[in-house]
Amino acid sequence: MAKKIKKRSTSAATAVLGNAETGTPKATAARASTSEFSPDYSYVKKDLKRIGILAGSFFVILVVLSFFLR
Repeated sequence: MAKKIKKRSTSAATAVLGNAETGTPKATAARASTSEFSPDYSYVKKDLKRIGILAGSFFVILVVLSFFLR
């Protein structure tokens, strides 16, 4: 099946480009706020630390149990 290509309407083009009469761009203010990308991954670090502690403690428990089960 062939893809259908939709053409932009003129109202969408003026919303992106701004008002030609006044010369003020409308999309510039919206782009300035989204250009500062600062994600917060502190929860990922906490989860990885917790997983590491759990894995290490289970490994130690297995080693200790191996001495008692022999």
